[in-house]
Amino acid sequence: MNAERLSKMQSQVRIGGKGSQRRKKKIVHKTNNTDDKKLQNSLKKLAVNPIPGIEEVNMIKDDGHVIHFNNPKVQASLPANTFAITGHAETKIVTELVPRILNSGDDDVPELVGEDFDSAATKADDKPAEKEEKETKEEPQKEA
Repeated sequence: MNAERLSKMQSQVRIGGKGSQRRKKKIVHKTNNTDDKKLQNSLKKLAVNPIPGIEEVNMIKDDGHVIHFNNPKVQASLPANTFAITGHAETKIVTELVPRILNSGDDDVPELVGEDFDSAATKADDKPAEKEEKETKEEPQKEA
């Protein structure tokens, strides 16, 4: 096409103004407040209670992605086995969050002194059995 002819056609194009189509009614965009109200009413029926002090929530999916909530509002109903987590969510890859997750609790875990878990567990299992044997031996002596 000729460049002069193209520029002439562009100058003739009119957007809006006289003779253009008018909007018949104003469109009001609805917000999601109705969905939020329905959700809150459903949670009230389940008798959920807020759980304070939760700084972050990570939901790990099968495909290797994580839904990460930072400072969420967490509500729970234990009898209904229901948890509601609300807040700003980000989808991240597991490898992004693994260093933070693994390094977060190192200071809170006490060191194991002198024993390993297996020997401590076997000692704990032996003690109740000894008490039961003593109780069964003492019972017949009381009756006699």
